[in-house]
Amino acid sequence: GVVMLVRIVNGTLRPKDKIRMMATGAQYPVEHIGVFTPKSKNLESLSAGQVGFIIAGIKELAAAKVGDTVTLVNAPAAEPLPGFKEVKPQVFAGLYPVEANQYDALRDSLEKLKLNDASLQYEPEVSQALGFGFRCGFLGLLHMEIVQERLEREFDMDLITTAPTVVYEVLQRDGTTIMVENPAKMPEPSKIEEVREPIVTVNLYMPQDYVGSVITLCTQKRGNQINMQYHGRQVQLTYEIPMGEVVLDFFDRLKSISRGYASMDYEFKEYRAS
Repeated sequence: GVVMLVRIVNGTLRPKDKIRMMATGAQYPVEHIGVFTPKSKNLESLSAGQVGFIIAGIKELAAAKVGDTVTLVNAPAAEPLPGFKEVKPQVFAGLYPVEANQYDALRDSLEKLKLNDASLQYEPEVSQALGFGFRCGFLGLLHMEIVQERLEREFDMDLITTAPTVVYEVLQRDGTTIMVENPAKMPEPSKIEEVREPIVTVNLYMPQDYVGSVITLCTQKRGNQINMQYHGRQVQLTYEIPMGEVVLDFFDRLKSISRGYASMDYEFKEYRAS
């Protein structure tokens, strides 16, 4: 079953207590509690301030969401602790086995990988060119690279990865809004009122010698400059750029034009009409 790592904020937890997950409302009897020292060590109770684990017979990882508040059924918390957000994939790509007979092995590998990576999402997909595979959702480009690397190293998979895509927000003429992560699921043009693309705030760091080249790259990628700061001979540029432009070849081109000296990070800002 699922082992939850928790911090006790208030109260005391004991085996046989009944707990409720506040995000889903599901209830479970506590089977074991304890701490890692670093080996797991069972305890009779966990109290406020302690960090430990709970085993409560939860079979699916999706039932124990990272950041959720756990409360007692017979003495529930009035409201969940702040800060919990559902994990939503930002980047999607198709993963296909090089050999068609490896499809089942890829599915099993993804299932095992998801056991310790709750943010990974996947669903079966069929491509006319590549055959049977999976469309996977990732938190970002780095997450995508890590998952692909783990599948190849830990599970000995040979994979073909399609170009990454992002999620678009589509306002339809009937007033409804849908999220489209696969181009094949885009509604007919006659039904679309507006398409909104995800915009990310990108922070770029580089020696001042490369500022001109980096600004040119950001402009080519439909970027909007927000800020520029000098820190000695280092420069920090802040841009708003469509995420669809960032996930393709932005990082590779940034490294190329700066001879490897530039670095970047990005975070989602909003959906904006494209």
